[in-house]
Amino acid sequence: MSMAKPQVDSPPKRIPANSIPYMSTTRQTMVGLGLGAAITTSWIALHVLNFFVLPYHVALILAPLTIPLQCWLSCGIFIVAHDAMHGSLAPFRPVLNRAIGRFLMLIYACFWWDNMVPPHIAHHRAPATEKDPDFSGDGFTPLFIWWVKFLTQYLTIWQFLRLNVFFYTYKLLLHVQPERMYLFWGLPGALSAFQLFYFGTYLVHRAEKDKPWSDRHRTRSNNYSWLVSLLTCFHFGYHHEHHTHPSVPWWFLP
Repeated sequence: MSMAKPQVDSPPKRIPANSIPYMSTTRQTMVGLGLGAAITTSWIALHVLNFFVLPYHVALILAPLTIPLQCWLSCGIFIVAHDAMHGSLAPFRPVLNRAIGRFLMLIYACFWWDNMVPPHIAHHRAPATEKDPDFSGDGFTPLFIWWVKFLTQYLTIWQFLRLNVFFYTYKLLLHVQPERMYLFWGLPGALSAFQLFYFGTYLVHRAEKDKPWSDRHRTRSNNYSWLVSLLTCFHFGYHHEHHTHPSVPWWFLP
């Protein structure tokens, strides 16, 4: 059952007011943390299964099932960390939001959450403009060129060093085959990054001829069913709703 969402039409803040009408911040925190824990626990369980439990030949047989699932769960942990950026994961609990956001970004792809917050806030303040770090050109930039530009905004030498620490810790201390890391961590991470970019940035912020933006948020939403929206990127495709109500968590957007 849908409910009216609050009118939030100002630059997003990391600690919002009560995000959801008719729901206490305590209940919002419990729901958000519960869903986040389910997504993260599933991601870790699948990670452990593919890295340490299954014989490699069995993991390869199951890869057509486990890689797409790991990719989808990777999208999920990114979206939970994204909620932490807006403070909607646990309203009025900045320390908790920061701690969870840092952990999830590290296991996702060794990103440092704190470095990702400022460009994301800048994206919300001036979406689809030259001041938007996620935008490209005039909005008609080809997909691949936009994707490469997008990546350069977030890939850093420090992330590369953290990835190497992870890789050699698993290889030398835990004796994990490099092939497992490439296949069951690197590949799902890369695919999920493109998935999030395609459904959550490119489709919703690209310019279209003869279709001007409806308001200053300069975005649109994907017209998908609830299930397809969940499968594509955890409702991140409800992007206009997210920009107009940035303090509303992902699970309340539909």
